[in-house]
Amino acid sequence: MRKSHDPSDFPKDDVRSAIQAGIAQAEAQVVKKKDGSHNRKSKSRKRRVLYGLGSVAAIFVILLVFSSYSPALANSLSRIPFIGSVFGDSDLIGLRQAHEKGLTSEVGETQTINGISVTVDEILYDNNNITISYIIESEKDLGEFYFGAGADITINGELPMGGSSGYYGEDIQSSTTRTAIQGMDVSEEMPDEFELGLILHGEKGETWYFSTPIKQITDIKKIPVQHTQHVDGIDLTVTELTLSETGIGISFESSEAAKDFELSRAGDIEFVVVDQNGNEITNHSGGVSGHRIEDRLVFTSRKRHDPVDSTVTELTITPYLRLATDGGGVELGEDGKVRELEFKGDLLKPVEFESFKVEIPQ
Repeated sequence: MRKSHDPSDFPKDDVRSAIQAGIAQAEAQVVKKKDGSHNRKSKSRKRRVLYGLGSVAAIFVILLVFSSYSPALANSLSRIPFIGSVFGDSDLIGLRQAHEKGLTSEVGETQTINGISVTVDEILYDNNNITISYIIESEKDLGEFYFGAGADITINGELPMGGSSGYYGEDIQSSTTRTAIQGMDVSEEMPDEFELGLILHGEKGETWYFSTPIKQITDIKKIPVQHTQHVDGIDLTVTELTLSETGIGISFESSEAAKDFELSRAGDIEFVVVDQNGNEITNHSGGVSGHRIEDRLVFTSRKRHDPVDSTVTELTITPYLRLATDGGGVELGEDGKVRELEFKGDLLKPVEFESFKVEIPQ
């Protein structure tokens, strides 16, 4: 479902106005929300040196012709890192396969503010995440955390229902060039296709606005599970398993009688997944959203694993607690204010869940 956008057909002025109106509405929603919700959002930032080796042959040939006439340009070109596909160079199998099989939407829109050019490269909307790749180039050196925790995301001009959880990470190409990948967990409320808005803020007050239509990939296999366990005060129900060419998703709801989010273990559940031959499927975790219902804290999440091929007929799934050794979180209180949560994970004790099997229809 690869799509290219013709710049001549793109109504930029209208889109910018619509996005800004949507952002104003979304910010108003944040102020009005009073649901006591809790999101654990990863803000990991990768700092690896990674030189892309993707296909830029056409551009290279054109530049090479001009550099033969300009020694100054030739010297400048020798310092430019070659960036291929950000997804194609990713260490995540699902993203690489999505790029290779044409499952992504190619955007390629660039905006430049204060000498900093941000390009939205590709977007993948699968059964687990909306994943966006960026290429960032600056005329001057960029600070390490210049873009904070990544872009704010809107769906048809509005913030996702109940907030969102996700991640943002960068790879440094040079002091002025970097690539980035941002992901947002997919929830049940999201439509199959919509207008995705991205609002990226820079350290010096710059704001980049992007908007593009996206559509969820097809051929997602959904397997109802409804497996329930009650262990040491934790109620766990695994509701569904989804499989696609880009990965496995394990959806669940968990709860525990508690008042303090940071002292609740029900939001720290992960899964070990093994196929019928004993091969473990790599876990990539996933965000968790929680809220209070009377005297219980209730969490929902979809955990991500690498994709499997058609030879896999059965998966053995073992829940476990991944208790953090440091960190914290944020809570949206009844007064509409966001509060930082103190880390109390060292007070939590592990529990043992039972393994269960899920057959994969062929």
